[in-house]
Amino acid sequence: MSLVTLLPYAAGGAILLAVLGVASLLTNRSGAAEERLDRLKNPRRRNEGDRNARGAGLKNAAAKAAPALSRALTPKTDAEVSALRLRLVHAGFHSPAAPQLFLALKTAVALGGMAAGSAYGLANYGLTLSTSFAVIIGGGLSFYVPEIVLYLKGKSRKEQIFLGLPDVLDLMVVCVEAGLGLDAGMRRVAEELEDSHAAVCEEIHICNKQLNLGSPRRQVLHDLGVRTGVDDMRALAAVLIQADKFGSSIGEALRTQSDSMRTKRRQLAEERAQQTAVKLIFPLVLFIFPGIFAVLVGPAALMIIDGVLV
Repeated sequence: MSLVTLLPYAAGGAILLAVLGVASLLTNRSGAAEERLDRLKNPRRRNEGDRNARGAGLKNAAAKAAPALSRALTPKTDAEVSALRLRLVHAGFHSPAAPQLFLALKTAVALGGMAAGSAYGLANYGLTLSTSFAVIIGGGLSFYVPEIVLYLKGKSRKEQIFLGLPDVLDLMVVCVEAGLGLDAGMRRVAEELEDSHAAVCEEIHICNKQLNLGSPRRQVLHDLGVRTGVDDMRALAAVLIQADKFGSSIGEALRTQSDSMRTKRRQLAEERAQQTAVKLIFPLVLFIFPGIFAVLVGPAALMIIDGVLV
């Protein structure tokens, strides 16, 4: 038998082994038995099974399967781990287990894409080399789907923070000039603007929790700038750190930074307005101009055709 004949069987066997491995991880019952024994040993945990029965099985299965699924994609160096965690934080995922779950999701989506590719190939081509190509293409494309979603979510969140930051700073200026300290002003702003600017207020809530735990203000502000990934937030953190270090007026620093950010936002709006004429060229040429051309030239073309035929 040739290599071309054996390749579809090898691909099908690999997919079957992968599916069986995932199924064995998801159907592992030893963890459930150990958890039940722990509840029986600890009186405080005896009622947890009744309270968390709904959805607990799926969450436990996902938590147990995540280490095994993400093991092959786990970064080898601390720098790669930090870069992955930073990208997840930019997208709003602050959980310590977020990198592992993200890598497990990439593996699961890739396996799903391979399964879909194999099903499509078997249904259309049978056990041929084209089926193997369908499996490879399906798995490869599906592998990058979580990366694309993460990039789009991070970009959207950064834009929300950038657009909502001037309004947050205006209210913070009012709070500081009314006599509140910086910490109290941040708490007040997070409570008042939580509905309209959720992304910025979420980051301020994290800062408030860190300050309540006793973290230094300079370190908290520095982490705020790094965690959001927005240049204006980094600049604001640097200004607040300098004002706190040298004892200058925080209200004046906030007002200056707010005016600068509002000017930048207005310039961005004007830039996008100037780009509108260029962006309208493509729909005009592709969709509107053919219709106008048919309406204007169509009758003349029909008359010419009739004259030629006569």
